[in-house]
Amino acid sequence: MIEILGKTKIDFVVWRRTAFAVSAALCLLGIISIIQIGRGAANLGIDFAGGTSVQLKFSKPVDLGQVRTLLAESGLKDSEPQQFAGGDRIMVRLKRAEGSQTGMAQRVQEIFSKGLPDNPFVVEGTNEVGPAIGKDLQKSALWAITLSLIGIIAYIAWRFEFKFGVAAAIATLHDILAVLGFFYVLNGEITLLIVTALLTLAGYSLTDTVVVFDRIRENLRGRRKESLGDVINMSINEVLSRTIVTSLTVLLVLLALFILGGEVLHDFSLALIAGVCVGTYSSWFVASPIVYEWRTWERSKVKAPVKAKVKG
Repeated sequence: MIEILGKTKIDFVVWRRTAFAVSAALCLLGIISIIQIGRGAANLGIDFAGGTSVQLKFSKPVDLGQVRTLLAESGLKDSEPQQFAGGDRIMVRLKRAEGSQTGMAQRVQEIFSKGLPDNPFVVEGTNEVGPAIGKDLQKSALWAITLSLIGIIAYIAWRFEFKFGVAAAIATLHDILAVLGFFYVLNGEITLLIVTALLTLAGYSLTDTVVVFDRIRENLRGRRKESLGDVINMSINEVLSRTIVTSLTVLLVLLALFILGGEVLHDFSLALIAGVCVGTYSSWFVASPIVYEWRTWERSKVKAPVKAKVKG
């Protein structure tokens, strides 16, 4: 195992109050974004807001800038053209505000027939999503995230303890809310691909947390005379290099996707980049400190009656 930091003695527990304040702000931002998504006030993709998408295959590669210019000059300046690898395939996405008119797919075809007469194309597919379907997809996405959190609690509670399961679920929910809030601030488009990124993030965040929890459990068994705070700090420091190396490796892949993956994978990779950073942070400053606070509270409840008896 590569150790990029060597032996560290960082006191993570002492920073827990500051970390909780930062995390509370991130979660609040995420909750605001969920409320705005439910109101339809966020930047929702056609998967959730409804609309029309048209995919075209041209005989020769086309310039994406020229495609945007043609659409804007035809009154569709807010359309979302995406270019696939090879440059000869284009997908045009029109949200419900624009796609409420009938025959939008036909209109897109006419725009390119007139604007690119020397570059014939074929329509590979059209897709129309109504507002009712968009609402159903929102509910399905929410259920998917909820069920994943329930599964996390059940798995960690079975492998460790119930308090560990709750801490892991809170940390995972924190990561999802933080990434949602990040996208809301950037006015990023919320699509099914972003929901996929959030569910992927939940699995990655859980892996980081399990590594830390496993070391905490081992040290709690072998170092019973040391304080809980010292054991948690020692455990996180012992796996710190491993966690950082793992996160950096994943980030290198995601950065390659972000830079070279094209517009289709841009938001997906950006969500995962933000998620990996937040997930690494939460395994140190959210999940483990929650276990510390919970165990400290349990011990204080046990000691309180004993003190009362002594005084009596």
